Amino acid sequence: MNDERKLLMKLSEGERVACKKVLWEEARSNALACRACPLADTRAKVVFGDGDPDSKLLFIGEGPGADEDAQGLPFVGKAGQLLTQILTAADISRKEVYITNIVKCRPPGNRVPSPQETVICDRHLQTQIMLIDPLLIVLLGNTPMRWILQTNEGITKLRGRWFEWRGVAVMPMFHPSYLLRNQSREKGSPKSLTWIDIQEVKRRWEEVKAAGKLSEDIFVGGRA
Repeated sequence: MNDERKLLMKLSEGERVACKKVLWEEARSNALACRACPLADTRAKVVFGDGDPDSKLLFIGEGPGADEDAQGLPFVGKAGQLLTQILTAADISRKEVYITNIVKCRPPGNRVPSPQETVICDRHLQTQIMLIDPLLIVLLGNTPMRWILQTNEGITKLRGRWFEWRGVAVMPMFHPSYLLRNQSREKGSPKSLTWIDIQEVKRRWEEVKAAGKLSEDIFVGGRA
């Protein structure tokens, strides 16, 4: 994976775009055909991800639910609809970010993925992260937070804080399904805290986009 990253960095912009497209389709095909863990025997569809693979903002959830398993897309059920509402309220379009999960197949009964399933599926996730090369990652819930940050702490303690992971700024947030089970909007409730968190994500996202636009303007100006 590091060799692939080094190769991409040596290429011209046009070559990188073409190379990434090929590698992305290969990664997607590998995930769709994967039968490395028992989840392959019970899934309907592999849920690879959705959104802009060139985005610098990546959201990672736990795993597909029944609606996601049926449609082959992440976060399209009730929790996904709530995530879309949260993003929209913060003026973040789903189309401008990328959304995926720790595991790409639905665990039966929507249970938490087992350690074995998570380890086996990690190669697909790490390939996605390598190719997307995000600057910001939002971890939705305990499962992705504990896997990525390698911690036993709970989401309530770590949510809303930025952590550094392999040079990327990472923030844990409550999973939308948790918010569906906790409907209170009072100050200090999961929903009110999530609103604070998504506004902080929006703030950092605007900084990232502004920095990217500045770099683009400098490059174009220098060429001219």
